[in-house]
Amino acid sequence: MRVLLVGGGGREHALSRSIAASPLLTRLWAAPGNPGIAEHAECVPIGVEDIPALVAFARDNAADLVVVGPEAPLTLGLADALAAAGIVCFGPSAAAARLEGSKAFCREVTSAAGVPGAEWARFDDPAAARAYVRAKGAPIVVKADGLAAGKGVVVAATVGEAEAAIADIMEARVHGASGATVVIEECLTGQEVSFFALCDGTDAVPLAAAQDHKRVGDGDTGPNTGGMGAYSPPPVFNDAMRDDVMNRIIHPTLAEMARRGTPFRGVLFAGLMVTATGPRLIEFNVRFGDPECQAILMRLDGDLLAALDAACRGRLRDLALGWSADPSLVVVMAARGYPGTPAKGGTIAGLDRAAAIPGARVFQAGTARRADGTLVAQGGRVLGIGARAPTLRAARDAAYAAVDAVEWPDGFCRRDIGSRAL
Repeated sequence: MRVLLVGGGGREHALSRSIAASPLLTRLWAAPGNPGIAEHAECVPIGVEDIPALVAFARDNAADLVVVGPEAPLTLGLADALAAAGIVCFGPSAAAARLEGSKAFCREVTSAAGVPGAEWARFDDPAAARAYVRAKGAPIVVKADGLAAGKGVVVAATVGEAEAAIADIMEARVHGASGATVVIEECLTGQEVSFFALCDGTDAVPLAAAQDHKRVGDGDTGPNTGGMGAYSPPPVFNDAMRDDVMNRIIHPTLAEMARRGTPFRGVLFAGLMVTATGPRLIEFNVRFGDPECQAILMRLDGDLLAALDAACRGRLRDLALGWSADPSLVVVMAARGYPGTPAKGGTIAGLDRAAAIPGARVFQAGTARRADGTLVAQGGRVLGIGARAPTLRAARDAAYAAVDAVEWPDGFCRRDIGSRAL
């Protein structure tokens, strides 16, 4: 198969590594890719939101399948444009991608489907939103309705914090047009779990679960980020819970989306809260998570490309994937200043030494190469340093040993990834 992978982050580096290992693959391109992805694919300088150029490239190069990593091109209609050109795409239509693109839409769908989740309300007027918060009290969750690169959610411990979040999102527009509407939700308590299922519009099969670390600092302190590390599988999430999530969350959502005429095809990422009464939905994403993707794909022993193709062609019932029982863990190394303004241009060395640690893998995200070949930081979350081992403690030890082999003065990471499970 000739495959075009859309994206250029750590998630796409993990996807490119797994796709490149498939015996089905004949050629792999990545748009735009990054220096790590270039080890597995031919990188082409096309931005992820340049829909016409992506479609033209896939058509001109006779791509058999386009695999979309990030959410933005999906919400912009890349899958629809590819379908109109007769090209198969792993990823939902723009209408189905609203499950992530609009938190209010997601809650409308899941409420209609009877999915267990948080009590919620939608507001277009900041004064009404503030009045609701005062009536409900805190803790409470304030979310920008649209996409905000994983940073549009504020878990407010006080009413004052919630009101400040409403002002930032709706009035200061710190997330742009995504904050024109907010969704305010009950603050669920328990352990968060990221769960992934492959969907073909009517059927779904479970992939794997992971636990992410959203806060920037050790001990879950500081602001939310796109994710500072993850591990898989989470001890709190057993097979019975997986089946419960499939039966009460994934399948009802697929049925409701099909009923609305917008069947969902691709990977459905359920952000869950495991509460005292069972798992409840926090939100849906319509793509692999980052860094969860790196963690779960380190455990995949089956053919990822065959699985993605089966989801696109309605053949999930015939799919058999193998998963290692060995746990995995990935630590994100971010640039100084993240999640605010990250320091860019700092040189990075030692990745070969990091990758040589037994069981370790290095995923590049926000990196670039200078003309002289020097690797430099070019983003906020820059590297994902992971490991798979017979125990989670051994995976954590290997991952941090690999982190310590990296030479990057501007980089930092959390030192407690996986501590809850351990």
